[in-house]
This record gives sequence, structure tokens and C-alpha cells, in this order.
Amino acid sequence: MDLVSQLLRDRLRSASVPGRRADDARLVLLIEGGSSRGAYSSGMTVAIERLGLLPAFDAVYGSSAGALNAAWLLCGRAESTMHAWWDRTIMRTTIDPRRAFSRRPVVDTRFLVHTVYTEIMPMGFQEILDSPVSFHPIATDASTGRPVDLAAVARSRGGLQAALRASTAMPLLAGEPVEIEGRRYVDAGVSEAVPVRTALALGATHIVALRTRRTDETSTAPSRGERMLLSRWFARNAPGAIEPWLGRQALRAQEERLLSTHPATLQIRPPLGSARVGRTERGERVLRSAVDAGIQAALDSLSPAVDPAAAPL
Repeated sequence: MDLVSQLLRDRLRSASVPGRRADDARLVLLIEGGSSRGAYSSGMTVAIERLGLLPAFDAVYGSSAGALNAAWLLCGRAESTMHAWWDRTIMRTTIDPRRAFSRRPVVDTRFLVHTVYTEIMPMGFQEILDSPVSFHPIATDASTGRPVDLAAVARSRGGLQAALRASTAMPLLAGEPVEIEGRRYVDAGVSEAVPVRTALALGATHIVALRTRRTDETSTAPSRGERMLLSRWFARNAPGAIEPWLGRQALRAQEERLLSTHPATLQIRPPLGSARVGRTERGERVLRSAVDAGIQAALDSLSPAVDPAAAPL
């Protein structure tokens, strides 16, 4: 059994929670972003919820769509709300390419956070605030281009909502940057798609990383068309973030190296052959299959920590 699974198993056996541990490890859950690719990590959080593993973690870090999935996990509603990923009304209202013709956000995170998460499918904001497992939504500072941990902001319902919108503020597609306490933020994925650097800087010793890309999928540099379309937007709205955006291929490679070389890391990825999900995918069949694949991938990886008999021979 690997180091992470052993720690999970020991903590489950002792029923420990943050602040009352018999060990000095810091086990963190990292949830990768990727807009609609977040359907995969949503399914993975469902598996964690089913297995009762959340109390074994000390903190959850989420980037972009990963921050949304983290929030649903922390309030205990990952499984009961997973259908939102393939709900036609929610997805087609949240993501609507036709709005680009009227210069409105293609991805409406305000509707998602302030309407869906409050009226249609209420999020347990108080449960998140009360959780002993700390929540670290990540965003990118529009002025410096650096990843920022918004945990200090997310200490009230309004702060949580603002942090979730900031973490998912996709350049151009989601409109202008989100302003919080005089600072402007864009999507976490611009600077840190998998929040491993932030987690390690804050003392993580053991890592479970929920990934939204298969092992045979790699990040690419912005295309010429992307550069032409978005460079002007960055210059006007987030000048400090253009450098990490242009250098995203190198940043992703650095994240991969950190995760692959860290001695106590368990990465869970979509299986080979699973669907390639675009950032603004809205198809019910594709997204539902991605959630299902995420559930199974995480169950296969994490069940041995709950039941050693489930470990492969």
C-alpha cells in the first residue's frame, strides 16, 4: 500500500479529524480546473464522499471548476448535485456561446454562483464555513499573474461566493475580472491549474490530486488565434496575467514534475480512452459519461484505503 493510502487508512481507523490527529502529516486534496472538464473531478469527489474520506484530509485546494467541486464536497453534497453537470437548463444557461454576439459573458459565473447555488440547487455555505477541513480556492492576481489562495476571503457566505467567482473568471469568456477588496482576479488556471505549488508552500506532506486530463493529454501553448484574440483582453483587464498565460505550457510541465516526483502523492486521472472534454462542452451524454468515469476512477484508486481487500493483487 502506498504512503497516501496508508495514511488515509490509519486516519479512518482512528476517526481523527483536523486538529485532533495522532500524526504530524498534512494530507491535502488538490482538484484541477478545466471548466467543463471539471465533470471528471466532480465524479471523483462523489467517490470521496461515498467512501467517507473527507475527514481524513486537512485541507482542500481547488482551481477554477475544481474550486466549485471542492465546495460541493465540503458541504456534503457532491453526489446529490452531480446531475448539474449534465442538466440541460443549468449548463445551457451557464454556458451560451451566442452571448458573445452581444458582448456578454459566454460563461455566466454570476448566474451559476448567485442563482443556481442559492435558488435552484442551494449550496451549503455554512457547512463549508464550519468544516474542520480548510477550503483554499485559488485565483490568479490580475496585476501580478501569481496564484493567490483566497482562504482568508472565503470566511463568510459573501466571501465564499466572491472567491468561487474569482477562481472561475475565465479570461474573456467569463467577462471582466472579479474584484475583491480592491484586487482583481482571473481564473486560477491561468497561473496554477493544479494548485500543487500553493499546497506545498503551505506545508503539504501528502497529496491526493484529482486530475481532469488523461495521461495522454498535454497542455499546449496558446495558438496564434488565441494570442490575437486574448492578448488585447489581457492588456486591458489583467496585464500581469498575460505572462503566465503565454507560458502555460511550462507552468503545466512544472506542476506535472512536482506531482510526479513528490514521494507521497496519489494522482487520479480520467482513464485512457475516456472522452476529451472541451472547456465549454455542454453535451449531456459527454458530461454524464465524464462524471461516471471520474467516480469509477476514484473508487478504483481509493477503495483500498477503506477496504484493503479491494487492493489489486
